[in-house]
Amino acid sequence: LAKTLYGALFLWLVGEINSSIAWKNDKEVYSSCGVLDIFGFECFETNSFEQLCINFANESLQQQFNKFVFELEQTKYEEEGIDWTFISFPNNQDCLD
Repeated sequence: LAKTLYGALFLWLVGEINSSIAWKNDKEVYSSCGVLDIFGFECFETNSFEQLCINFANESLQQQFNKFVFELEQTKYEEEGIDWTFISFPNNQDCLD
């Protein structure tokens, strides 16, 4: 019951956010909202092989996201001399190895 209520609340919230930032014409896009939540292993009393595979896939996706969004972009900023503040981010490569 709690999972169903949480899922319904989440879908409602996303719908409300999307309708508040919606646009009528794709050429008039000014804002958007995205959700990414895949970092971290889930800990259960008993983990199945399936859960291990899901966790590994999530960690791999998070590592790729971090590399492209943070590491490579910040390197590009340095190369182009763009004034910015370094953003630290977790590196989960040890977890994947």
